[in-house]
Amino acid sequence: MKRAIRRALLSVGLASVVTAVTVAVTVAPSWATPPSGLVNVPLARGTNTSHGTIPLQFGTDVAMAQITVDPGGSAGWHSHPGGAIIVVQQGSLTVHQPVDSQCQTTTYSAGQAFIERPGEVDNVLNTGTIPYILFVTFPRVPQGESPRTDQPNPGTCPGI
Repeated sequence: MKRAIRRALLSVGLASVVTAVTVAVTVAPSWATPPSGLVNVPLARGTNTSHGTIPLQFGTDVAMAQITVDPGGSAGWHSHPGGAIIVVQQGSLTVHQPVDSQCQTTTYSAGQAFIERPGEVDNVLNTGTIPYILFVTFPRVPQGESPRTDQPNPGTCPGI
């Protein structure tokens, strides 16, 4: 009798795990907020094999890209595992970040540079009249992985 109860409980537990995994695989990606009007052109990628003084992790990749976003487009909510160093070549962009329960907004224009810290979630919008063009360096990217991670909308920036 105890064996039958144990087997029934294990079956229910296994069914729950299978259901949870199925939901995570099929529903979770819909929570992400993909970019719109964005073109990402990878420029270069290499594995760090040096022992320099910039705090890069040995064996991780450094990737570079040119990112162009049309007027009205957005980067979607995202983060970068190793952060990002961004130089604005053309246009202007507005970065929205959740800070505590508030929405922090910063605008950058051509000739300016800024950083995004590792794991920092933000959404970058083009509210201007011309495409913005960025040159971005992504340090400390795990080998073979993307320098970008789509994130769900944190809900701190209404309308974004």
